[in-house]
Amino acid sequence: MKIKNILIIGSISFLLLLGCTNIDEHVYDKYSADEFYGSPEGADVALASVYAQIGGNWGGVGYAGADNGWYDMNAMSADEQVIPHRNTGDWQLDFARLYKHEWLPTDLIIGNTWNWLYKSIYNANLAVDQLESSNAEASKIAEAKVLRAFFYYLLMDDYGNVPFYTENNITVDKIPQANRAEIYEFVVSELTENVDNLSGSKGGNYYGRFNKWAGYTLLAKVYLNAEVFTGTPKWQEALNACNKVSEGGFSLHSSAADDANPLGSKYYELFGDMLPEDETILAMFASANVVSRNIFTVRSLNGPHAQALFGFSGWNGTIVPTDFFLKYDDNDIRKKQFLIGEQPGGTTYTLEVGSLDNPGAEPQAGVRNIKFYPVTPMDGGGASNDFPIYRYADVLLMMAECNVRLNNDGAAKPFVDQVRQRAGLDGLAGNPTLNDIYNERGFELNWEGHRRQDMIRFEKFLLPNDFRGTSENYRKLFPIPTSALDANPGLEQNPGY
Repeated sequence: MKIKNILIIGSISFLLLLGCTNIDEHVYDKYSADEFYGSPEGADVALASVYAQIGGNWGGVGYAGADNGWYDMNAMSADEQVIPHRNTGDWQLDFARLYKHEWLPTDLIIGNTWNWLYKSIYNANLAVDQLESSNAEASKIAEAKVLRAFFYYLLMDDYGNVPFYTENNITVDKIPQANRAEIYEFVVSELTENVDNLSGSKGGNYYGRFNKWAGYTLLAKVYLNAEVFTGTPKWQEALNACNKVSEGGFSLHSSAADDANPLGSKYYELFGDMLPEDETILAMFASANVVSRNIFTVRSLNGPHAQALFGFSGWNGTIVPTDFFLKYDDNDIRKKQFLIGEQPGGTTYTLEVGSLDNPGAEPQAGVRNIKFYPVTPMDGGGASNDFPIYRYADVLLMMAECNVRLNNDGAAKPFVDQVRQRAGLDGLAGNPTLNDIYNERGFELNWEGHRRQDMIRFEKFLLPNDFRGTSENYRKLFPIPTSALDANPGLEQNPGY
């Protein structure tokens, strides 16, 4: 079980102090707001309300905390996972619609993600105002602004032209809609003006927080997708930001054999309890039934199988599509995360999946994934594995991609080879192609929330698969939810919807 001195937990404890009735102690509620938020403790309270949105919980709240939210929308519209409707009647059709690119503006997950991101932006706006008004430390103001930029980046990536506001003194129906390029310029401006003011500390109090290295990784991501967002590529700028991250002293975590690890390799410590600081740049903290949760393994495994392994039933939900699974080399240690065939608890997972929606998949059809092998505390509602938002393997592959796109193929090879060799594979025989890098990103980063964005950038997102034909171009953006259009008559729906 993890024990961490992190911002969220620390702030919860600090808030509890506000209810103390010991008159011999400081009475914090007598302090002015400016005095309070100008203190180190008060600044952390302001920031904690924003970070709490990243962890989130049920109801589609959070980056990767539970189900029916941002993670599912972005992961299941790609090629790496899906929850099929079962022919026994289990599971809603929303997930299959995502995978088949048939989602609707009224779908629960589309609306949940929108609502979560705007709640997060509201909290970030509030934190920026509180910290600026109280003349808080420059690093804390910068952290609030970078957090806000993070949420706007996710919004423009998913929805394109979106309502934009930086002060909370406006009603929902009056928030103007900005085009994607304008949001992009705002995000870039906020990051370039504030990242160097962030703390350079790693771990400790900055585990799970935006420090300078996480800020530069976010900036690299924004530049990496600039051509998608604005029509103008920014490969050199993305590479420059990655080089800044490299100054943080990160390295790839060991993949040595480890009999103590359920998957047999230290590599899988990257997806466990406290994520290793050598490679993890930004983590989402999870402690089940306290702060967020990690549902990904329990949601994947069949009920009796999970019962045999962990003492509680699995949800028999998420599978790995056959084509995605078959791309992995048998010698790749990353293939150990996938389960096929006979398992404990009388379960046998079959490779082929005949249907996603009508009549649906057989109960035990589909490859399962235990990348996030559950850690305690855990129960049938999820486990306490932290989630890697950004890690150094991603940065190395971004550096490789930028170099290839800048016609420096030879410079890209060492970055790809590092990732491959850590996985137990040989380096590439020649210089990498864009397709090599695309495939390697899939192998290394599956189920970590990057795949949809990668597929769009590499022009793979619209290609047909076993369950649908070629998608229409408008599917590169999700629709603005019907509920948002109803609340703000000034919004214009994305084309195609």
